[in-house]
Amino acid sequence: MLELRGRGLLWAVVLAAGVLGGCASGPRKPAPVEDRSPVPIGQPQPVPAADAAKPVPLPEIANKPGYYTVRPGDTLIRIALDSGQNWRDVARWNNIENPNIIEVGQVLRVTPQAPAANEVAIARPVAPSVIVPVPVSPSSAASAGRAPAPAPLVASVPPVTPAPAPSGEEEVPWGWPTATGGAIVAGFDEQRNKGVDIAGKPGDPVLASADGRVVYAGAGLRGYGNLIILKHNNTFLSAYAHNQTLLVKEDQTVRKGQKIAEMGSSDADRVKLHFEIRRQGKPVDPVRYLPARSQ
Repeated sequence: MLELRGRGLLWAVVLAAGVLGGCASGPRKPAPVEDRSPVPIGQPQPVPAADAAKPVPLPEIANKPGYYTVRPGDTLIRIALDSGQNWRDVARWNNIENPNIIEVGQVLRVTPQAPAANEVAIARPVAPSVIVPVPVSPSSAASAGRAPAPAPLVASVPPVTPAPAPSGEEEVPWGWPTATGGAIVAGFDEQRNKGVDIAGKPGDPVLASADGRVVYAGAGLRGYGNLIILKHNNTFLSAYAHNQTLLVKEDQTVRKGQKIAEMGSSDADRVKLHFEIRRQGKPVDPVRYLPARSQ
C-alpha cells in the first residue's frame, strides 16, 4: 500500500512538472522598448517611414512670371506666339529637342532672361552700411585741456543704385499688309478673332507690315493655314495667315512692304488674309496701329 502511494505521488510530481514545463516553453515576446536617448547635435533626426514615402515638393515656378504650364491642345508654336517669342528660342531655353513633343503639365520658360539670374538678383543681400569715422581736429581737443576724444562712429548709408526702369514701348512704323484695297471682312475681337480679316483674290501679294525677321513659316498651327510670323523687336510680332504660297523662310530678314506671301484660303472658308499684331504676345487691334486708308 505504501509502495502504491509512493508511485502515485511520483507520477503526480512528474505530471505537474510537465505541465509547468509546457507553459514555460512557449515563445516569449520581449517587452516593448522605446529608445528615448537624445540624438547627437548635428545629426539628422530619423524620418518615420510614413513621412519618408512622401515626395519632397519642388519649388513652385508654374505661377511665376516668365513661365507657362502646358495645357491640352497646346503646341510649341502656339505657346511661343502667345508669349511673343520665337518658338526655336523657347525650345532652346527648355532643352526641347523635338518641338512636337511637349507634355500636359510641363512648365516651360518663355522669357529670354534666365530665372536663376532673376532669383539670385532678388535674393542678393543688401550691402552693409559702411562705418566712417568723423575726424576731430587735434588742436581743438588740446585747447580744451584734454586728450583728443576718439572719433565717433557714424553710419553712412551707401548710395542705392535703382533698378533699371523697363524700356518704353518700342515704336514700329506699321504699314498695311496688302498692297491696295481689301475690305476688312472681320474686325478684331479678343475672344473670337485675334486680328483682322482682309478680303482679296487668290495670289494677291501679302506684304511685311514692318521691318522684321521671320520666326515662323509653315502650316503647323491649326486654324491659321499657311502662316508667317515676323518678330519686329522685343515688343511686337505680326502674323499673316491663310496664304496659298509662302515666299520667305525662317530666320530671313525682311523689309517693310516686301512681298512675303500670296493670299489664299488655306484652313479658311474663303480667300482672305488674317492679320495679327501682338504686343508682348497679347493680341491687339491692328487698326489702332495701322495708318488710316480708304477701304
